[in-house]
Parts: sequence; structure tokens; C-alpha cells
Amino acid sequence: MKDFKNVWIFAQAQRGKLSPTAYELLTAGRKLADDLGEKLCAVLLGHDVEKFAKDLFEHGADTVYVCDNPALENYIDDVYAKVLADMVAEYKPNKFLLPATNLGRSLSAKAAVFIGTGLTADATEVVINKEDGQLHATRPTFGGNLMATITCAHTRPEMCSLRPMSYEKAARTEGRMGDVIKFAFDPAKHTSLAKFLQFIKSEGDGLDLSEAEVIVAGGRGVGKAEGFNLLKKLADRLGGAVAASRAPVDNGWIDYRYQIGLTGRTVKPKLYIACGISGQIQHMAGMSGSDVIVAVNKDPEAPIMKVANYAVEGDLYDVIPAMLEVLK
Repeated sequence: MKDFKNVWIFAQAQRGKLSPTAYELLTAGRKLADDLGEKLCAVLLGHDVEKFAKDLFEHGADTVYVCDNPALENYIDDVYAKVLADMVAEYKPNKFLLPATNLGRSLSAKAAVFIGTGLTADATEVVINKEDGQLHATRPTFGGNLMATITCAHTRPEMCSLRPMSYEKAARTEGRMGDVIKFAFDPAKHTSLAKFLQFIKSEGDGLDLSEAEVIVAGGRGVGKAEGFNLLKKLADRLGGAVAASRAPVDNGWIDYRYQIGLTGRTVKPKLYIACGISGQIQHMAGMSGSDVIVAVNKDPEAPIMKVANYAVEGDLYDVIPAMLEVLK
């Protein structure tokens, strides 16, 4: 295992854009690489993706591995995973971080199988054990009731998918440069029984939660699916997005992609308005990084009322219309 060196991150690029998760992984990876005294490397797969190398260098990457081919324009997990496995076999990275996005979760699992190594999925923190150089990845387990620290002692690379928004984005140093290493794509070798047919964009309304600076979230206290129409009015007025705790999702009032918490998404908006949310630890873990938290709840003893910057005791169906009236 001493042959395996350097920390890799997977820089997810799709439809002409580099995912913001790449900058978060560069932050996490830089700390690991510095603690190990190794290089921080980024991996780009796709078509017309080499153009992102400069941005990755300026945000901390020392080396960027690029596999750029028209056949990789559309993501197919078998093909991408086989390419990653071949790259790992040739260059032997020590640690490998991927984003726990929908794409990243699928890719990391399949790639780990092809590589023959272990994977910690959906971690929220990664550190190096300075005694033996192992990666310690911490993630929620048992529905978020416990945090488990997982190691991979006997195989390399140690792989981990890291939950988006767990780390700040890496700072930019303009003009910083590094080495680009190109990896050839072999269409005869990197095959799949799956075929790409077409891309259909989700018809979801409003901003993406990861980009929203204002989030209006509803919990069990919303009481019904129609209640989220009122939350959306407030979100729209504030230029924000709607979200939910787990209970409304479980009840079928709103789609899972809007769920915040350990079993949902992690967000860090400037303003988080929690309506009818009690504030269990699983939900708080997904939004506690918000700059300002406003809680609207009929129960003054609800946990979220104790951590909110502003706690409004009252029925959300009275409070939100009053807020909308003032905002006019």
C-alpha cells in the first residue's frame, strides 16, 4: 500500500458546468494532502471539460487528471466507473473523495467495486489519523441518531463520498497553475449495457436549495400539502426557495428533493425560516450552518425555538400572511 500516494477529488462536470461540490472537495482534500505531505489532485471526466482545469488549479489542485472524449458527454455510471478504475490502477491515489450528489453516490459505489476497495458513503467529515495515516470518515447512521467513524484499513485508495455543503468552498488564488495529465479513453474497453437516450430536465420550481440565500422550510406543523403554497409565496417574495423537514416528505406533502437534514440535504443560506418545525437533531444537522435562523412555532418549548436567532411564537397560518402583508 506504500505505492499509493496523493489525495484525489472527483470534480463533477455536467452540461457545460463545474459542480460547486468540486470546490468543497478541494477544501477537504487540501487538509488531507497537507497532513500527509502529498499532492492534491482533481479528476475530470466528460466532454470539453479540460477547460475547467485552470479553475481547479486556482482553487487548490496541484494536478488535474483529464479524460475528455465525446463518448463521455452524457453520464453512464458503468462507463465512468470503469474509467476511474483504470485511472486508479495506473496512478495509484492514496485517498479519493467524491461528492455525495445523485451522480456521485452512484459513481462512487460502482467505482469502489471495480477498484476493489472500501467506500464510506455520505460522510460529513474526513480527517487523517496522524499515527497511521488512515482516513477517518464520519457519517450519520441509525437514522441520524449516531455518528459513526469508518476506516478502510486493508485496501487503497480509501474512498469516501462527502455530503455537499459539509465544507466551505476553497479560496481562489488567481493565476495559480499546476500539471494537466491526460488519460486516453478506450471505447472498446469502457463499455456498458446501458445506453443514453435523452436528458429531461426536472420541472422543479424555484431555486436550487444549494444556491438559495433564503430558504422557507415547513415541518409537520404545516399540516397538509396545500400549506406549502403559502410557504412558497413567502419564499418567492424573498427571492428564496422552499424546503421541508422529513415529516412532510414522509407524509407525501412535498417531494424528497426538498428535504433538509441528515437523511436529506445540507444547506447554508443567509436566512432560514423554519415554519412548524420542531427542530429535532436530524433536521438541525442539515441547516444549523445558516447565518440567521427564524423559527415560527406554536410551541415555545420546541427545540428549534432555543437555537433560533428570532423565535416567533404563533400559528404559521397567522404569522406568514402577516409577514407577506408587511413585505408588500
